Amino acid sequence: MRRRRFHRGTFVAAGAYNIVWGCYAVLDPQWFFRLTGLPLSNSPQIFATLGMVLGLYGLLYLEVARRPEHGWAAAVVGLTGKVLGPLGLTWLIVTDVWPIDTVVIVITNDLVWWVPFSCYLVDSWPDYRASWRSP
Repeated sequence: MRRRRFHRGTFVAAGAYNIVWGCYAVLDPQWFFRLTGLPLSNSPQIFATLGMVLGLYGLLYLEVARRPEHGWAAAVVGLTGKVLGPLGLTWLIVTDVWPIDTVVIVITNDLVWWVPFSCYLVDSWPDYRASWRSP
């Protein structure tokens, strides 16, 4: 696989980031609301659940790092979420539901990963495609 070492490093970093971010969101589900000036949530367990899900994504990313030739599908799901998240946030900002300060959540959670995840998908596509032809 082309740039295998780079892709492994990317997904180790993404996995660790997501696990740490997810654990912090579970332990302090109001942090984002305090940071952005939003009213504290009446249902912080929803944000804690988001943290749990993102932490689980971290485990998937670590598996991609461990076996990069077999991680294409998990990376597609990850990148899809990293595109849809900012689109949803854009809608919330444009419709004045959330303030512009909330954009901080998509910078580190989503935008910084677009290029490395996309590069991985391009580089891993031949291996993924070939795996469908193998018995």
